[in-house]
Amino acid sequence: MHATANQHTVRVFDREKARSFLLYKRVLKSEIINFFLILLGVLSASFGLKSFLLPNDFIDGGITGVSLLVRARFGWSLPLLIILLNIPFIVLGFKQVGKNFVIKTVVGILLLAIAVAVVDYPILTTDKLLVAVFGGFFLGAGIGLTMRGGGVIDGTEVMAIAFSRSTGLTIGDIILIVNIIIFSCAAYLLSMETALYSILAYLSASKTVDFIIEGIEEYTGVTIISAKNEEIRVMITEKLGRGVTVYKGTRGYGKRGAVNTEIDILYSVITRLEVARLNTEILKIDPSAFVIMNSIKDTRGGMIRKKRIIQH
Repeated sequence: MHATANQHTVRVFDREKARSFLLYKRVLKSEIINFFLILLGVLSASFGLKSFLLPNDFIDGGITGVSLLVRARFGWSLPLLIILLNIPFIVLGFKQVGKNFVIKTVVGILLLAIAVAVVDYPILTTDKLLVAVFGGFFLGAGIGLTMRGGGVIDGTEVMAIAFSRSTGLTIGDIILIVNIIIFSCAAYLLSMETALYSILAYLSASKTVDFIIEGIEEYTGVTIISAKNEEIRVMITEKLGRGVTVYKGTRGYGKRGAVNTEIDILYSVITRLEVARLNTEILKIDPSAFVIMNSIKDTRGGMIRKKRIIQH
């Protein structure tokens, strides 16, 4: 009897060990893909900067735009500016989003600074219209790919998320206000023509970012159907600090035909910077979970903007 109990314990231990190893492989694969996306994004962004925007003293929006503006006006080192100006938003990102996001953001920003300083890209054209459109396109593609990898190479959105929680303004409103200030300074310090072409570059980059991240707006609504819904609910509320609505549903027609059984359906709203982290956490709990994501322009109340207050 005692020997049988020991054998059962060993089998359970072996199953848990195999499950842990399989989970480790899945998470590792996911993080490798994320790193590849960040690397690809850095190469695209640095190509847009050095082959198009920098030779013509054009700028973009956000922190990258501020770096380009200071570089064009005073001749300071762009790689150094990219690092220094993003430091406050890296610290802010640690408080607002999380450690994993900050690690990927630091890697992305450092790689971008190194690529701008070291990689010798050719200057493809001096036509101002082409420079604005394609410079913005490659820069936007780089930002979008980096966000798909779970990080950012521009701290503007982190700042916008933080201020939206304390001011009541939407993320889009804050980003718009920041960019109006940046392009107004460009018109004053450089020239009106440069500012107008830079706005065109920003619009090109902005649309490209939306395309790369598949139309995800400031917020993303997530519907999750899983046999392990309780574990996922606890993860979302405790690890991500987000609210969850639980719907009572009934299974319809699936692989086994009509199954008239009840199931809890989870619904939560997260920021797009948290999508990669949520996918990773769900993968750890239930790789077969059915997840639906849809774009949300804005939200009111709840735990999106009041997260820090509720935690305190």
